[in-house]
Amino acid sequence: MKKLGIIALALFIQNVSAQANRFVYQVTMKPDAENKTDIKTENAYLDISPEKSVFYSENRIKRDSVMQKAFQGGGGRGSINRDQMEGLRTNINYSVEKDKTNQKTYFKDRIGRDIYSYEEDRPLNWKIESETRKIGEYKVQKAETDFGGRKWTAWFTTDLPYQDGPYKFGGLPGLIVKIEDDKGEYSFDLMKNYKIAEFPTLNQFGNTLKVKRADYLKQQQKFKTDPMSFMSQSSGQGGFMTTVRAGGGRGAGGGGNQNPADMRKRMEERVKEEVKKNSNPIELQ
Repeated sequence: MKKLGIIALALFIQNVSAQANRFVYQVTMKPDAENKTDIKTENAYLDISPEKSVFYSENRIKRDSVMQKAFQGGGGRGSINRDQMEGLRTNINYSVEKDKTNQKTYFKDRIGRDIYSYEEDRPLNWKIESETRKIGEYKVQKAETDFGGRKWTAWFTTDLPYQDGPYKFGGLPGLIVKIEDDKGEYSFDLMKNYKIAEFPTLNQFGNTLKVKRADYLKQQQKFKTDPMSFMSQSSGQGGFMTTVRAGGGRGAGGGGNQNPADMRKRMEERVKEEVKKNSNPIELQ
């Protein structure tokens, strides 16, 4: 009996350690450089385990779930409720994975048909201030850093046993509860947290290309300059219908017996509009 008890305890501890914690952040963005009154707000998840963490959009995982159910039901893309998918559009089309063991940060984003993945090559240099306050139930401390062409102010707590945060941010002596840039254009606010059994699988349509950050930026600029040419060149078999946004955003490809030239024209107009609406990225340089 004693041996069985020890085995049961070991299995319980193993199960608990296998779990991850999900931190839900409200992300507020002003992605249109020409219209700062256009404020976008949505939730994003930071899932943390002892080995890694992943930051991604809540709407993305919901869209993936809708599409998966449609395909499993045999209905294919045509059975997807477009109004439902439109309500799950996201401005957070990237994901960020932090490898705890090797202290590496990996960024993944869609440009055209493919996913571009790079290892972040810029360290975060924090200046920790003595100022403290309360945010919700947490006692937090102030820290500042310059990153991606923006000056950021973070508030972190040591009440939680994690040295992590949303997006690429982390490396402070606690979890980031709030972080915002000095222009008030991007902010991340912790709303709640709970345990999850395992990390979800994020659908990756197209190829995943591992590149240097500089190469990713070059490809992103090519897309913004002439999106349709970029998408046509990288699409292969009609893949230019897969996406309409630099850095993600799957668009409706249309259907039925539509004229291909008309479809392409509408797609091109939509792509250009999407690029314009995302002209104020979180990283300016």
